[in-house]
Amino acid sequence: MSRFALALIAAPLASVTLFASAPTAQAQSSDMTVQQFLTIGQNIPRNRAVAMMRPDTRRLIREVTGAVSTVKAEQASAVSAGRRPAHCIPESGTGITPETLVARFETLPEARRRVTVTQAVRDWMVERYPCRN
Repeated sequence: MSRFALALIAAPLASVTLFASAPTAQAQSSDMTVQQFLTIGQNIPRNRAVAMMRPDTRRLIREVTGAVSTVKAEQASAVSAGRRPAHCIPESGTGITPETLVARFETLPEARRRVTVTQAVRDWMVERYPCRN
């Protein structure tokens, strides 16, 4: 995804951090891969107003929002069942920004780009927010 295109969706994607700060019901998971996400992102037009009217832009935003919601719901479910969750994302949110998300996805090896966006976010949260004890 070009950095310019990233800036076009930065504001809406920034809501992911706020949206993900509270556990919610598990969102419906998509099968979009990281590679598909990056490929779609490359085709986002440069004009912000036009970009926001494009279904692809909204699709990427929904994809990330849904992935974060799913991962947060998994954590809440494990905690409420008395199990140790795979990750311990703080209540303040994931801290994901559009820039860090795209940078993370772009640095994944080709083989790892075949995983879903949800799995990539899940793996990242396990790494970023490991549970202590």
